[in-house]
Amino acid sequence: MIRTLLAEDMHLIRGALVALLAYEEDIEVVAEVERGDRILAVAEACRPDVAVIDIALPGKDGLTAAGELHEKLPECGVLILTGVGTPGLLKRALDAHVRGFMAKDAPPERLADAIRRVAEGERVIDSELAIAAMRSTEAPLTPRELDVIGAAADGASIGEIAASLYLTEGTVRNYLARTTSKLGARSRIDAIRIARESGWI
Repeated sequence: MIRTLLAEDMHLIRGALVALLAYEEDIEVVAEVERGDRILAVAEACRPDVAVIDIALPGKDGLTAAGELHEKLPECGVLILTGVGTPGLLKRALDAHVRGFMAKDAPPERLADAIRRVAEGERVIDSELAIAAMRSTEAPLTPRELDVIGAAADGASIGEIAASLYLTEGTVRNYLARTTSKLGARSRIDAIRIARESGWI
Protein backbone atom coordinates (compact mmCIF):
# COMPACT_ATOMS: atom_id res chain seq x y z
CA MET A 1 0.00 0.00 0.00
CA ILE A 2 1.13 3.54 -0.74
CA ARG A 3 0.64 5.44 2.50
CA THR A 4 -0.56 8.92 1.61
CA LEU A 5 -0.92 12.16 3.56
CA LEU A 6 -3.41 14.68 2.16
CA ALA A 7 -3.10 18.41 2.94
CA GLU A 8 -6.02 20.54 1.72
CA ASP A 9 -7.78 23.33 3.60
CA MET A 10 -11.13 23.12 1.81
CA HIS A 11 -13.14 20.40 3.55
CA LEU A 12 -15.29 19.60 0.52
CA ILE A 13 -12.30 19.11 -1.80
CA ARG A 14 -10.36 17.15 0.82
CA GLY A 15 -13.32 14.86 1.42
CA ALA A 16 -13.78 14.31 -2.31
CA LEU A 17 -10.10 13.43 -2.76
CA VAL A 18 -10.19 10.98 0.14
CA ALA A 19 -13.32 9.36 -1.29
CA LEU A 20 -11.80 9.08 -4.77
CA LEU A 21 -8.52 7.63 -3.52
CA ALA A 22 -10.44 5.08 -1.43
CA TYR A 23 -11.33 3.37 -4.73
CA GLU A 24 -7.65 2.72 -5.44
CA GLU A 25 -6.64 -0.69 -4.07
CA ASP A 26 -2.98 0.27 -3.62
CA ILE A 27 -3.38 3.77 -2.09
CA GLU A 28 -4.34 4.43 1.52
CA VAL A 29 -4.89 7.94 2.95
CA VAL A 30 -3.33 7.62 6.40
CA ALA A 31 -3.65 11.28 7.46
CA GLU A 32 -5.47 14.48 6.53
CA VAL A 33 -4.45 18.01 7.50
CA GLU A 34 -6.01 21.37 6.75
CA ARG A 35 -3.05 23.62 7.58
CA GLY A 36 0.47 23.84 6.19
CA ASP A 37 2.04 24.28 9.60
CA ARG A 38 0.72 20.87 10.71
CA ILE A 39 2.12 18.85 7.81
CA LEU A 40 5.57 18.07 9.18
CA ALA A 41 4.43 16.96 12.66
CA VAL A 42 1.70 14.73 11.23
CA ALA A 43 4.07 13.28 8.62
CA GLU A 44 6.67 12.49 11.28
CA ALA A 45 3.99 10.66 13.26
CA CYS A 46 2.50 8.58 10.42
CA ARG A 47 5.48 8.31 8.00
CA PRO A 48 3.66 8.50 4.65
CA ASP A 49 5.22 7.40 1.37
CA VAL A 50 3.67 10.36 -0.47
CA ALA A 51 2.32 13.73 0.71
CA VAL A 52 -0.27 15.34 -1.57
CA ILE A 53 -0.19 19.04 -0.70
CA ASP A 54 -2.28 21.97 -1.91
CA ILE A 55 0.06 24.85 -2.71
CA ALA A 56 -2.07 27.49 -0.90
CA LEU A 57 -2.64 26.52 2.73
CA PRO A 58 -3.21 28.59 5.88
CA GLY A 59 -0.41 28.68 8.43
CA LYS A 60 2.32 27.82 5.91
CA ASP A 61 2.25 27.55 2.13
CA GLY A 62 2.57 24.14 0.50
CA LEU A 63 6.01 24.72 -1.02
CA THR A 64 7.54 25.81 2.28
CA ALA A 65 6.05 22.71 3.92
CA ALA A 66 7.39 20.58 1.05
CA GLY A 67 10.91 21.91 1.62
CA GLU A 68 10.68 21.05 5.32
CA LEU A 69 9.39 17.57 4.52
CA HIS A 70 12.31 16.93 2.16
CA GLU A 71 14.76 18.03 4.83
CA LYS A 72 13.26 15.96 7.67
CA LEU A 73 11.67 13.04 5.76
CA PRO A 74 13.44 12.80 2.39
CA GLU A 75 11.91 9.36 1.80
CA CYS A 76 8.45 10.97 1.57
CA GLY A 77 7.72 12.10 -1.98
CA VAL A 78 5.74 15.33 -2.34
CA LEU A 79 3.05 15.93 -4.94
CA ILE A 80 1.92 19.57 -5.12
CA LEU A 81 -1.58 20.48 -6.32
CA THR A 82 -2.00 23.94 -7.84
CA GLY A 83 -4.33 25.90 -10.06
CA VAL A 84 -1.59 28.04 -11.61
CA GLY A 85 1.53 27.32 -13.63
CA THR A 86 4.23 30.00 -13.77
CA PRO A 87 8.01 29.80 -14.22
CA GLY A 88 8.61 31.16 -10.72
CA LEU A 89 6.23 28.72 -9.11
CA LEU A 90 7.61 25.73 -10.99
CA LYS A 91 11.17 26.75 -10.06
CA ARG A 92 10.19 27.09 -6.39
CA ALA A 93 8.63 23.61 -6.52
CA LEU A 94 11.78 22.10 -8.01
CA ASP A 95 13.96 23.96 -5.50
CA ALA A 96 11.83 22.43 -2.71
CA HIS A 97 12.61 18.95 -4.17
CA VAL A 98 8.96 18.37 -5.07
CA ARG A 99 8.56 15.22 -7.17
CA GLY A 100 5.08 15.95 -8.50
CA PHE A 101 3.41 19.15 -9.74
CA MET A 102 -0.23 18.63 -10.76
CA ALA A 103 -3.27 20.71 -11.66
CA LYS A 104 -5.95 20.66 -8.95
CA ASP A 105 -8.61 19.85 -11.55
CA ALA A 106 -6.77 16.84 -13.01
CA PRO A 107 -8.90 13.71 -13.50
CA PRO A 108 -8.85 11.31 -10.51
CA GLU A 109 -7.09 8.57 -12.46
CA ARG A 110 -4.24 10.96 -13.31
CA LEU A 111 -3.87 11.92 -9.68
CA ALA A 112 -3.75 8.27 -8.60
CA ASP A 113 -1.20 7.51 -11.33
CA ALA A 114 0.91 10.50 -10.23
CA ILE A 115 0.86 9.27 -6.61
CA ARG A 116 2.10 5.86 -7.75
CA ARG A 117 4.88 7.36 -9.86
CA VAL A 118 6.00 9.74 -7.08
CA ALA A 119 6.06 6.78 -4.68
CA GLU A 120 8.40 5.03 -7.15
CA GLY A 121 10.74 8.03 -7.10
CA GLU A 122 9.74 9.44 -10.48
CA ARG A 123 9.19 13.13 -11.20
CA VAL A 124 5.71 13.98 -12.49
CA ILE A 125 4.98 17.45 -13.90
CA ASP A 126 1.55 18.14 -15.35
CA SER A 127 2.06 18.98 -19.02
CA GLU A 128 -0.65 21.68 -19.01
CA LEU A 129 0.99 23.42 -16.05
CA ALA A 130 4.41 23.17 -17.70
CA ILE A 131 3.04 24.76 -20.90
CA ALA A 132 1.33 27.49 -18.86
CA ALA A 133 4.59 28.15 -17.04
CA MET A 134 6.49 28.51 -20.31
CA ARG A 135 3.88 30.93 -21.68
CA SER A 136 3.53 32.92 -18.49
CA THR A 137 4.71 36.49 -18.41
CA GLU A 138 6.52 38.17 -15.58
CA ALA A 139 4.57 39.66 -12.68
CA PRO A 140 2.29 42.52 -13.80
CA LEU A 141 3.22 44.34 -10.58
CA THR A 142 5.89 46.99 -10.05
CA PRO A 143 8.75 46.25 -7.63
CA ARG A 144 7.14 48.54 -5.04
CA GLU A 145 3.78 46.78 -5.40
CA LEU A 146 5.55 43.47 -4.89
CA ASP A 147 7.23 44.87 -1.76
CA VAL A 148 3.86 45.94 -0.34
CA ILE A 149 1.96 42.75 -1.16
CA GLY A 150 4.91 40.67 0.10
CA ALA A 151 4.87 42.50 3.43
CA ALA A 152 1.09 42.04 3.65
CA ALA A 153 1.54 38.33 2.93
CA ASP A 154 3.92 38.13 5.90
CA GLY A 155 1.13 39.46 8.13
CA ALA A 156 2.31 43.06 8.51
CA SER A 157 -0.35 45.69 9.24
CA ILE A 158 -0.88 48.79 7.08
CA GLY A 159 1.03 50.84 9.66
CA GLU A 160 3.90 48.36 9.81
CA ILE A 161 4.19 48.23 6.02
CA ALA A 162 4.15 52.04 5.84
CA ALA A 163 6.89 52.34 8.47
CA SER A 164 9.14 49.65 6.99
CA LEU A 165 8.86 50.98 3.41
CA TYR A 166 8.85 54.69 4.34
CA LEU A 167 5.40 55.26 2.87
CA THR A 168 2.23 56.84 4.20
CA GLU A 169 -0.60 54.51 5.23
CA GLY A 170 -2.75 55.99 2.45
CA THR A 171 -0.09 55.13 -0.13
CA VAL A 172 0.10 51.57 1.19
CA ARG A 173 -3.68 51.24 0.86
CA ASN A 174 -3.48 52.57 -2.69
CA TYR A 175 -0.75 50.07 -3.59
CA LEU A 176 -2.80 47.19 -2.14
CA ALA A 177 -5.94 48.32 -3.99
CA ARG A 178 -4.01 48.67 -7.27
CA THR A 179 -2.41 45.25 -6.80
CA THR A 180 -5.78 43.63 -6.13
CA SER A 181 -7.19 45.26 -9.27
CA LYS A 182 -4.21 44.33 -11.50
CA LEU A 183 -4.39 40.68 -10.46
CA GLY A 184 -8.17 40.51 -10.92
CA ALA A 185 -8.42 39.38 -7.32
CA ARG A 186 -11.59 39.39 -5.21
CA SER A 187 -9.82 40.72 -2.13
CA ARG A 188 -6.41 41.47 -0.66
CA ILE A 189 -6.21 37.87 0.63
CA ASP A 190 -7.02 36.59 -2.86
CA ALA A 191 -4.32 38.88 -4.33
CA ILE A 192 -1.78 37.45 -1.86
CA ARG A 193 -2.81 33.91 -2.85
CA ILE A 194 -2.41 34.68 -6.58
CA ALA A 195 0.98 36.33 -6.03
CA ARG A 196 2.18 33.38 -3.95
CA GLU A 197 0.90 30.73 -6.34
CA SER A 198 2.55 32.59 -9.22
CA GLY A 199 5.87 32.58 -7.41
CA TRP A 200 6.12 36.40 -7.40
CA ILE A 201 6.46 36.68 -3.60
